[in-house]
Amino acid sequence: MIWFKKKVYPKFWNDYLIHFKGKQDTFINTLRFVVFDTETTGLNTKEDRILSIGTVAINNKVVKISDSFECYIIQDIFKTDSVKIHGILKEGNRIKISEKRAIELFLNHIENAVLIAHHAAFDVAMINAALKRMGLGKLKNRVLDLGHIYKKADINRSSKTHFSLDELAEQFKITQHDRHTASGDAYITALLFLKIIAKFKLKKEINLNDLETPISKIGLI
Repeated sequence: MIWFKKKVYPKFWNDYLIHFKGKQDTFINTLRFVVFDTETTGLNTKEDRILSIGTVAINNKVVKISDSFECYIIQDIFKTDSVKIHGILKEGNRIKISEKRAIELFLNHIENAVLIAHHAAFDVAMINAALKRMGLGKLKNRVLDLGHIYKKADINRSSKTHFSLDELAEQFKITQHDRHTASGDAYITALLFLKIIAKFKLKKEINLNDLETPISKIGLI
């Protein structure tokens, strides 16, 4: 009788894990960041599903449109009420792929990049929930939350603890093209990230540790 059988993981997952074997630099000028956003059927990370994923990379403080990713996912769960927010119909003209294929392509794209998102905890949880359905582990990437970076920059001294993407975009005079699309929101977030870190009052080169927040607090503001 065979008492133990080693689990076999798909190649794309093993390829993803390989990127984390070596030591990663921590200075932001040398890191590859991937800013990402998900559009979903709702805000329940256990029951809702991802409708689309959009990303754009940042290298050496420059947004790299050529290094971006976007996909739409076949909707196993459809909620009419959420369409007025994201505009994604169950059928429509967009080419849609399976959740499994979307996650595979997303991991192939991000590799070991530092991930950035606004309310990062939610987007990370949605990706991790999809990975769990596939029998895989959680994201291994380091994650930055735009809201916490904004607070760390000490730009706004008000007692307010939550700032929406709309409020931050208005403050920094960023035109909100394609708002409430995954790719559009990722691009806006990328521009905000660069504008916010330019406000940091540090004499030394900014280190990733200057921007990170304890994982338990990511996405809370």
